[in-house]
Amino acid sequence: MKHRRPVRGVLSRIRLFATDVDGVLTDAGMYYTESGDEFKKFNTRDGMGIKLLQRAGLITALITQEETKLVARRGEKLTIPEVHQRVHDKLRTLRDIAARHGLTLGEVAYMGDDVNDLEALKAAGFSATPADGIPSVQRAVDYVCRRQGGEGCVREVVDMILAAQARSTEDVWASRKGDG
Repeated sequence: MKHRRPVRGVLSRIRLFATDVDGVLTDAGMYYTESGDEFKKFNTRDGMGIKLLQRAGLITALITQEETKLVARRGEKLTIPEVHQRVHDKLRTLRDIAARHGLTLGEVAYMGDDVNDLEALKAAGFSATPADGIPSVQRAVDYVCRRQGGEGCVREVVDMILAAQARSTEDVWASRKGDG
């Protein structure tokens, strides 16, 4: 875990959490069967983290260069309002999402793990990468997680955001029963 700058104050202002998919929400593996079916492993604790952010009133987003039914289904299952696939300019997409919601990039947290995430990571108010993010990304972000991609790194950052906003995960979960 590495902090590049004091993050508690920054995290207290976050209103939008956006993340890449492959390598952050997954272990970066792409699994194929003989018949061509594709599989990805998602971590349920990361999914719960996204639900907690939503219950706390934050906007959640997925931004990925890939385009798969799996990502669409995961976004649907987690009721993520902003699912953007086949994106080659992630910063532009991040700016568009923030603008539509009346936010500045300073109110955005972004997680990514590879070179195609660098511009968005550098522009976001808070940036993080999994423990196994590539070295140039690790050097560019505000926070390098203890956990690897697909192994709960998103939940790690979610817990940091909620703590900085003086909210416990238990209180957030209990605050709006019935959804999720």
